[in-house]
Amino acid sequence: MKFKNLAAFAVSIAAVATMSGCAAASDKEEIKQDNNITESLPPEQLPPVTDTPEQVPPVTDTPEQLPPEEEAPSAPVVKPEVKTAAYISVTADGVNLRTGAGTNYTVVGSAEKNTLYSLLGEENGWYMTKYRDKTVYLSKKYCVTVDFPSSGNKTVEAVIAEGSKFLGVPYVYGATRLHDGKGNMLKGFTTAKFDCSSLMQYIFYKGAGQLLDVTTRTQVVQGATVKKSDLRRGDLMFFTNATRKDKVGIERIGHVALYLGGNYILHTASDYAKIEQISQTRWGYYIQSQRII
Repeated sequence: MKFKNLAAFAVSIAAVATMSGCAAASDKEEIKQDNNITESLPPEQLPPVTDTPEQVPPVTDTPEQLPPEEEAPSAPVVKPEVKTAAYISVTADGVNLRTGAGTNYTVVGSAEKNTLYSLLGEENGWYMTKYRDKTVYLSKKYCVTVDFPSSGNKTVEAVIAEGSKFLGVPYVYGATRLHDGKGNMLKGFTTAKFDCSSLMQYIFYKGAGQLLDVTTRTQVVQGATVKKSDLRRGDLMFFTNATRKDKVGIERIGHVALYLGGNYILHTASDYAKIEQISQTRWGYYIQSQRII
């Protein structure tokens, strides 16, 4: 019994020693391995790290790989409409103006080559326009159409429309004015005859309610003066003439016309109201321009 106890005791001692030895050896080995890693191996011999950023599997939901968002449909680009004023240009002298769209209608006048008339419509090969405040027709065979950029100002266009009604009305120097310059209507006025300043006075009153004075030399000081390079559709243009060109100041002024654009004017001078190009001779007489509207 005593021997068995001693033997058991000896076995117990040996087991403890063995366990202690394993623990000590294990600790030393771990330390030795740590030392080998941190102190003995150069950096280039270190085992590669398997979780480097380059080796991390790529993220599949990168912005480039996301399905594109649907864009809202963009509104169509709408170009601004350029408004124009249409005219008839006569290509021959003596073209008949008739009361209807056909050669069987009465001739009421004739059109001069290169003069313009407002284009109001088209019917059976004929253009409709105004002549002496009446509706008349010109054969398309002797005409072409011309477009001018509109002023974009309804009042300006109304003034021009009024003037276009009276193409062909005879010129009469000193014709009775519509009013005295202050809005008082004058007796004896008629639209059957105009001179240059009475025509301008009438169409500005009817088209825009503007009171122009009674002569070119008093109208020239109305409105705002504009440079020749700044001329716009609806401006008044003032000229001298052969009898006044040597005078000074406003006494030089002898003629007025309404500018339409494209080097064309609406006016009356010596024969009848018409729309025509400004000739080189008339440009030589040019003095200044006034903007009323």
